[in-house]
Amino acid sequence: MAPRVAIVKVGNDTDAGLLRALKLIGGIDDLNSRKRPVVVKPGIFDHRKPNHPTVRVVDSLVRRFGKAPKIFLAESDNYRGTGTERLGIYKKVFSRKVTPFNLSEDTETKEVKIAGEKMPLSHVLFKPNVLVSIHVLRRYDRGAVVKNLFGLVPVREKARLHGKLTTVLLDLYEAVGGIDLAVLDGTYVYASPSSQRKVKTNVMLVGRDAIAVEAVGASLIGMKPEKMTVIKEAMKRGLGEGDLSKIEVVGSSFEKTKAEIARKRKLSGA
Repeated sequence: MAPRVAIVKVGNDTDAGLLRALKLIGGIDDLNSRKRPVVVKPGIFDHRKPNHPTVRVVDSLVRRFGKAPKIFLAESDNYRGTGTERLGIYKKVFSRKVTPFNLSEDTETKEVKIAGEKMPLSHVLFKPNVLVSIHVLRRYDRGAVVKNLFGLVPVREKARLHGKLTTVLLDLYEAVGGIDLAVLDGTYVYASPSSQRKVKTNVMLVGRDAIAVEAVGASLIGMKPEKMTVIKEAMKRGLGEGDLSKIEVVGSSFEKTKAEIARKRKLSGA
């Protein structure tokens, strides 16, 4: 069965857009359970810059897991700040149920082998817990929702791993049992990972196959997923579908959305 990726337009009513997207992909009843804590990993490289998932989309996302006993917003330390500092941008989302979780400070870890070396990962990342990866729509050949897994690495200095990044990301993917729900927040499209140049597009992509979401998102903004190493290697490992011809895109028209994003980017120069 072909994986589904929903593309929806999101205006002022983020909840309605996300609910529609989840319905289009068949729902998340199996993930929204009283027995399964949820870990939401937002992509935040630098909390002082805007290129991270918006507060309103993250807020809407965590509220879709109303049955979950606990929801962790998770991030690790990096040279831009601690995980706790960076998660502070979502303080309006925090509650007794939804709490920030610094992966670098967890002392209850499980040792796994990542790119040939032993690495301790936080206990909250493993099944039966649900893992949700949410990132922004951006032009980057290393990806977004899968690249977001780099933030599971607990050490602050991660640069030494960049030379084998694809292996690191996919080893992490396999070690934690995969991403259960992938979301691309396309409120804005960013020109690059570090750029603050953006264009407002108000779209959202949602799917259960993170590789398929990555591929559809990349194609929407003019990239070629078949040339992206992380997608090609993920397919070789059988981790997901990156061939657009084998992905069922539902919701808003893929071609019309792609053309609209291209037009807006051209007008803005982003």
